[in-house]
Amino acid sequence: MKPSLAKGTRDFTAKEVINRRMIINTLQKNFELFGFQPLETPSFENLSTLTGKYGEEGDRLIFKILNSGDYASKTKEEDWLAKNSQKLISQISEKALRYDLTVPFARFVAMNHGHLVFPFKRYQIQPVWRADRPQKGRFREFYQCDADVVGSESLWQEVELVQLYLKSFSELKIPVTIHLNNRKILSGLAEYAGISDQLIDFTVALDKLDKIGKEGVVKELLEKNISQDSIDKLDFLFTQNEDALQNVLQLKEKFAGIETGTAGVNELEFVLTKCLDLGISSENLKFDITLARGLDYYTGAIFEVKANGVAMGSIGGGGRYDNLTEVFGVKNIPGIGISFGLDRIYLVMEELGMFIDSAESSVKYLFANYGEKESVAALKIIAQLRGNGTAAELYPEAAKLKKQFTYAEKKGVPNLVFFGDQEIEAGNVTIKNLLTGEQETSSISDFLGVK
Repeated sequence: MKPSLAKGTRDFTAKEVINRRMIINTLQKNFELFGFQPLETPSFENLSTLTGKYGEEGDRLIFKILNSGDYASKTKEEDWLAKNSQKLISQISEKALRYDLTVPFARFVAMNHGHLVFPFKRYQIQPVWRADRPQKGRFREFYQCDADVVGSESLWQEVELVQLYLKSFSELKIPVTIHLNNRKILSGLAEYAGISDQLIDFTVALDKLDKIGKEGVVKELLEKNISQDSIDKLDFLFTQNEDALQNVLQLKEKFAGIETGTAGVNELEFVLTKCLDLGISSENLKFDITLARGLDYYTGAIFEVKANGVAMGSIGGGGRYDNLTEVFGVKNIPGIGISFGLDRIYLVMEELGMFIDSAESSVKYLFANYGEKESVAALKIIAQLRGNGTAAELYPEAAKLKKQFTYAEKKGVPNLVFFGDQEIEAGNVTIKNLLTGEQETSSISDFLGVK
């Protein structure tokens, strides 16, 4: 049988692993600079922990794990014969692969809140799994890189997370724009237009503005039985200017007497003005009134990060939530979190040509193999090189030199070292630079840098 990969998964070559690790190391360094502590949770959770936290669509995308042993014998015959999958799931599966890092984090906080110091800041970089339809930038197994602060309602957390995003993407040399909105503003808009009971229909259509345009959004709103009068009231949404702060301030007048909307405007105004006070360029920030991600759980600020000049969708996102642990019986632990999309960041950097063309081998020296006696002598020098932190290896067989040359070139090793009988007797090594073709002989002590 010809081997194949499971749909939506990937192998990573040495070059890809090195490049991905560079991105992860950059994020990890910045997480810790901003005071976040690392956390890791199990790859799988109790199914009951995950179910019901992502909505009906999310529940369908959770990878369930079959119970061990003869799981079928424990099912009810009538459910089995009726092929009632919903009832069968609870009988044949008690565990599932984690769908994201947020719910496991909420479970951790709920279980350990009595021992944590609040505000509690954690970052987590681990793989997650979703039975989604694979497409560009979307896989069934992928890494999430999350940073969350729980136990604080301070808006300075939003400001710091904007700084964390911009610092990280600046170091990765990806030009980005951070799109900001607030759940309370969206609720205020619905109340202003008299469609509070149709908030989700309204925001789902509005979120498609950049894809289907004003006409498409209006058509969808009408199809959802939202009146023309309400749509006319919201017409100003389609003529936002480039000044994020000015757009926010214009809402103040419209939200007169609308408490929720006013609160959202005040919160977003604080975040924007403080970011500008800290020297963050207004070009990096955009008040995106159409941004409506995560409305099932976000209660305040909403973030989305997009790479400038690359058609990739968001490469980061997050927001504020007030009830992270409530589903686990622990109330009053507000929080805010952001995520970096590792796979999409990688694709953006690849598209922008930001990775080194050839993934150079970490091995700096390959010692030619001349036989058993010479190999023992070579391995003694290799051990000293490794002790000094220099990667080196011995070709495993005493093959023809041409074959050893070819191996070094294909692997990207820059230096081939000759240490045969003559070199051993003279106490020298001969190094051939495979990049320039130059060759030189030096004493073993000089080669090892021994003074």
